This record gives sequence, C-alpha cells and structure tokens, in this order.
Amino acid sequence: MGILEVKNVNKRFGGLQALGNVNLSIAENTVHAIIGPNGAGKSTLLNCLVGKLIPDTGSVMFDGQSVLGRKPYEINQMGISRVFQTPEIFGDLTVMENMLIPCFAKRDGAFSLHAIGSVASEKDVFEKAKQMLSDMKLYDKREMHASSMSRGDKRRLEIAMCLSQEPRLLLLDEPTAGMARADTNNTIDLLKQIKEERDITIAIIEHDMHVVFSLAERITVLAQGTPLVEDTPDNIKGHPKVKEAYLGETQTV
Repeated sequence: MGILEVKNVNKRFGGLQALGNVNLSIAENTVHAIIGPNGAGKSTLLNCLVGKLIPDTGSVMFDGQSVLGRKPYEINQMGISRVFQTPEIFGDLTVMENMLIPCFAKRDGAFSLHAIGSVASEKDVFEKAKQMLSDMKLYDKREMHASSMSRGDKRRLEIAMCLSQEPRLLLLDEPTAGMARADTNNTIDLLKQIKEERDITIAIIEHDMHVVFSLAERITVLAQGTPLVEDTPDNIKGHPKVKEAYLGETQTV
C-alpha cells in the first residue's frame, strides 16, 4: 500500500474521456513523476488527487482517507500541499508577507490565525517564517516585493510556503515551467535537498525530461487518460511504448 492510492478512477467531460480506469500507487518517502504528452490527463489526475475534481467513478485515498469532496484547507490538514504550475504568490506583498500567508486558514467563512505545522504561538509563527526563508536562501530578500523576484525565486518561495505546513505529500505541477536552465537546475537541487532532509513524499507532473530523470525514483506514463507503463527511470528511458507516446516527441535526456 502506498501513501497515495488511486483506484479505478474515471473522469469524463462531456464526450471526452479524460481519465480511463486509472490505477496509481505512490510509495511513501519517494519521488514519483507522472508524465505524458499534452492531453494525456495529467492535470485532470492531479486535480483529482487534491480533491479539486471528483471522479465519475473510483477512489483517491491518502493514508487510508478519501480526499474526494474535501475543501482545500481540509486537504492541507490531511498533510497534502500543492505547488501550482504558475506560482501562487501575491506580487504586491513582500517575500516575508507571502511567507506568513500559510498562518491563516479559512474556516466557516472566516480567516483566523492558526498554527503552521507544529508552531503554536504568533511569535513562533514569525520565527518559523524567518527560518523557512533562511532555509530557502530567501531571507535576504524578505523585504522585496514578490513581483520583483525571478521565476526561480518565486517558485522557491511557493515551495517554502507549502513546506511551512509540514506536509507529508508535496504535489508539484510542472515546477520548472518557464524557467531559465540555471533556475531549473537550482530547483532540482532544492528538491533533492528537501527530499534528503525531510520525511516527505513528492509527486511531480513535468514535461522537462531533465527534471524528471534527475529526481524521480518511479515514473508513471499516461497516454490518452490511461496509464501506459510505470517503472524505474532507467527502464522508462528505453521503453518502446514510451518513446512512441511521449519521449520521441519531446527533448531527449
């Protein structure tokens, strides 16, 4: 049993079969990549994993609990954090102000201060925010408006915001999209560091094969909404069905 279990998931949008009988198991404390050509169903699957979409049939279980139909803050409380393809930060706020946003959760229509992860007081919240920025090498930029940051630093900030909630599962939707190669390599190094230092499972949807093969321990390939193959990176590289469905259409490793 994996920490995340997807069983017999189907999802249609009108006449389009976006996901067809998807089964997926992500083992705890691993980096698992989900790849496939455009239209393969990757984003639809990710939205099902975080409860944003409810499958027509099937189940999505995290550590034995269903994620389906839960509100975003409930998903976070379960131990799941998501990094979107476009960084979800507030450009008109400073880096520190963005870092403090995870301190607030919407419950019953109102926002209230609450603990970030294991932090219990407002003073501790600020101390933890400072520590997270230091860990992400962003503390010197704490007074900078987030809109002035490079895309790589924006992504680093968003990951810091997610990690402040101490998730057990971090879902990354094309975390290096639109980045220069230097920022991409820095993001790869950051994710490797996170994996080494934290008790965390990471699932990545990514088009950049350099990122996938630099990080992933297991890879699931989707094609037309259905898992085509799941294997180790070394076996995926040379798999003829994968080359036909995806790798041959994009950059090589």
